[in-house]
Amino acid sequence: MSDPKVWRTEILAGLVVALALIPEAISFSVIAGVDPAIGLFASFAMAVTISVVGGRRAMISAATGAVALVIAPLNREHGFGYLVAAVILAGAFQIVLGALGIAKLMRFVPRSVMVGFVNSLAILIFTAQVPEMHDVPWPVYPLLAGGLALMVFFPKATRVIPAPLVSIVILTVITVAAGIAVPTVGDKGELPSALPVPGLPDVPFTLDTLTTIAPYALAMALVGLMESLMTAKLVDDITDTHSSKTRESVGQGIANIVTGFLGGMGGCAMIGQTMINVKVSGARTRLSTFLAGSFLMVLCIVFGPVVSDIPMAALVAVMVMVSFATFDWHSIAPKTLKRMPAGEIAVMAVTVACVVATHNLAIGVVVGTVTAMVVFARRVAHLADVTADVDPDGTQVVYSVTGELFFASSNDLVTRFAYATDPDRVVIDLTATHIWDASSVAALDAIETKYAQRGKSVEIIGLNPPSALIHDRLSGELTGGH
Repeated sequence: MSDPKVWRTEILAGLVVALALIPEAISFSVIAGVDPAIGLFASFAMAVTISVVGGRRAMISAATGAVALVIAPLNREHGFGYLVAAVILAGAFQIVLGALGIAKLMRFVPRSVMVGFVNSLAILIFTAQVPEMHDVPWPVYPLLAGGLALMVFFPKATRVIPAPLVSIVILTVITVAAGIAVPTVGDKGELPSALPVPGLPDVPFTLDTLTTIAPYALAMALVGLMESLMTAKLVDDITDTHSSKTRESVGQGIANIVTGFLGGMGGCAMIGQTMINVKVSGARTRLSTFLAGSFLMVLCIVFGPVVSDIPMAALVAVMVMVSFATFDWHSIAPKTLKRMPAGEIAVMAVTVACVVATHNLAIGVVVGTVTAMVVFARRVAHLADVTADVDPDGTQVVYSVTGELFFASSNDLVTRFAYATDPDRVVIDLTATHIWDASSVAALDAIETKYAQRGKSVEIIGLNPPSALIHDRLSGELTGGH
């Protein structure tokens, strides 16, 4: 951190992210049905807290659309006090889930789901900008084009100052100096003029309150953790560094509790702002995250009138650029699609379709992961094969089973034996297989029972130690005896 170049990168990245956070935080406040200041306070508290307690350096956490969607009904039906109480409880849930090791579940998210998550996110970031480009004064379009052109070509001249910051400043100067009437940040809502004051949520501290807020708090905790851990994994890949997912989970909880006591609407990691910070601006340390939150409050309280004059076109251009940079274009290239197994492409498509349809990243990731597991199970189920070898004298048959035995493949196993025509002695050789679950043991029991009914003996040989252990423990116990 002693390198002045690093300091400059981190400070400027923090400033760009703070500017991009303002309209987003205000629009998420609208989704949640609260005052714009509530979303801005949440973004400030989340970013500053997570910069200290989080597990992934340079990742931005703030008020997010996913969290706003989850808690909007609670605010609508019960009022703002309940929303704040739910944010604090969600933070407590996240700390517990983090301590229980929920982060370890991330290893079950396949690559095709990850790619689908990233692509659907890019689509959501882009579609969120469409209303700002629709039914607006005509000067918005040249400003938008100018902003995009600056971000594409300015880095070719120098990377000392982040191109998005240059774009925002130039477009603001042009619109103010020329007096061009276009939608501005100020049109989104009034910016706060003072820092948030800590306090307890205005709710009765009763069991009734707890049962009201608990379902919303749990949903918020899970959505927030999933989005944060997926974003952390993405930043790990981009920066080629490792992060502590457990620390991140607990950190998200602490940040939400702090945010709740400051009267904010809660939040989680923000993929769009994180991409601006890490991919576009090149930030790599906790300083950029801390400064993004700090600059956000300074910009609102000290430079409110100036920030209010920033044309929305400038920020829309930044977010459009982010959506293009986020999208994994390689994943949909014809060359890639030709080589990819159909199942993987289907999983990616299902993930994208679910996220775009529901606007909920968590639903997309869960549905995508379940689809991937079904595809995997179907693929592996076909790998269990049975070959029969009858002795020349016709007194014994040896069945050799190859492949993995688990619920999907073992269901088919029972039908692969010639019970009526086989000799009296049957040997089942499992040297080339592995027993994974109770379904497989039940299938072997069923095979033994079918032979026993015909007065034939069955011997199972070749079990490896883990398979022998599960077979010995469960055989004969699954149906109350043979």
